[in-house]
Amino acid sequence: MQLSPHFDLIIRNGTIFDGTGAPARRVDVGIVGDTIAALDDLSRATAARVLDATNRYVTPGFIDIHTHSDETVFLAPTMDSKIHQGVTTEVTGNCGSSVAPMLGAARDDLMREMARYPELVLDWQTLDEYLTRVERTRLSTNYATYVGHGTLRACVMGYAMRAPTSDELTQMQRLLAQALDEGAWGLSTGLIYPPSSYADVDELVALSRVVAERGGLYASHIRNEGERLLEAVDEAITIGERAQIRVQLAHHKAAGKNNWGKVNASLEKIAQARERGLVVCADQYPYIASSTGLGVVLPDWAHEGGWSKLAERLRDADTRQRIVEAVRAARPGWENPAVDSGWHKILIVGCASDRSLQGKTVWQIAEMWNKDPVETSLDLLLANEGIVQIVIFSMSEDDVKTVMRVPWVFVGSDSSARAPTGPLAESQCHPRAYGTFPRVLAKYVRDERVLTWEQAIAKMTSGPARMLGLDRRGELRVGYFADVVVFDPQTIADTATFTEPHQFPRGIEYVLVNGVVTIERGAHTGARAGRVLRR
Repeated sequence: MQLSPHFDLIIRNGTIFDGTGAPARRVDVGIVGDTIAALDDLSRATAARVLDATNRYVTPGFIDIHTHSDETVFLAPTMDSKIHQGVTTEVTGNCGSSVAPMLGAARDDLMREMARYPELVLDWQTLDEYLTRVERTRLSTNYATYVGHGTLRACVMGYAMRAPTSDELTQMQRLLAQALDEGAWGLSTGLIYPPSSYADVDELVALSRVVAERGGLYASHIRNEGERLLEAVDEAITIGERAQIRVQLAHHKAAGKNNWGKVNASLEKIAQARERGLVVCADQYPYIASSTGLGVVLPDWAHEGGWSKLAERLRDADTRQRIVEAVRAARPGWENPAVDSGWHKILIVGCASDRSLQGKTVWQIAEMWNKDPVETSLDLLLANEGIVQIVIFSMSEDDVKTVMRVPWVFVGSDSSARAPTGPLAESQCHPRAYGTFPRVLAKYVRDERVLTWEQAIAKMTSGPARMLGLDRRGELRVGYFADVVVFDPQTIADTATFTEPHQFPRGIEYVLVNGVVTIERGAHTGARAGRVLRR
């Protein structure tokens, strides 16, 4: 049946997964401009270009609902590590940290962190100015962002470890409202990271209500993912119910062997909240290791006042000893290499002061330096102004599968866009930056059958699109934007590893962003047709 005499592009002979979870079907995709114009038998139609998808799967572009590409978009606007794995939309500003608004201590922090990239000019303050800069940069993926709660706190009250005054809370609400009006999709918290961790529930509810009034959502890296996982989930649900706001729980897991299996109870808590009417979902990356900054091992009080104060504490013998004792007390047994968690499970992946330490564990470095691992960690932080990126092996494969089977848990990489060359290749990274989406499809769908193709693709496309409220994205549907992935189900695979992470996946042959072919036969075309998506 000919539905149109001519299309700009037709994808023929593929097996279509529309993203909704519906069974696959054999139809062609006709695209005009940036839009899907037909889904039918187009064998008699003509097109300026035809892609043959015989023996290939055709899906909506993948939506990475949890990323940290806030700054790297300017260093790698081709978004290499993301577009190669089929990601067509990035959602940044997660875990309480965004790069706008940028005032006060928030600006000081970003200037310090980005000093290693002299080519990056920080010439914005408001979210509108930042997003306008992103639009001028032109990315290969679409781009959306939250506002970070930690960023708001740093803008208004620095790293003060106390509740805000009424005036300070009002200032944060005003900054938040402005950012939402300028296009942010919600508020994110990072409740294990100062200064976001200094907030109580009342503060978070007060801010979340500002977001709820504007239809946004609350995305939370909850306060604890180990011993107090269940209490932390309760807190997020409480905030959602009190503020009457949608809740997205970040990278859901149970960290530490003693906590493995707790995800059954945490998922049940979330399911019960959903039954009560709260819109609450979660996201997950398909690995047993997490990644964060080494500073997370320190007690919250050590970070009060920001980096300059932390550096003073680390240099003062008495205060440093207090920090050492607090770290040891919070992590009993970590100095025993025979236990299943500890310093030998923490891999250094970003260390600007000495790149040769990347790929070594804290335990190995401690042995090299003939120091205990706590002191080694403090020395690493001092040498790098607090910026040391780590990978921590702390999760259970069984838990990963348990969480993955839940339909309202979406796929999110929790990573920034990377590139195998240039400034972003100088540090190692978690392999999730390059492999998250193909890993789910290869390991957990094709090989281990934890999910069906339909289930997995829905978790990557329509699920996050609906949770966010993205318009006309996340499905292969007539009238929707032509964000499309074509891959070989037999060969798709992640190739990035913890020791060699800067490696593109196999099997993803074409990726279209807003109708523009951006990956062609597995190679980047150089196209940068992504758009900034403002709420």
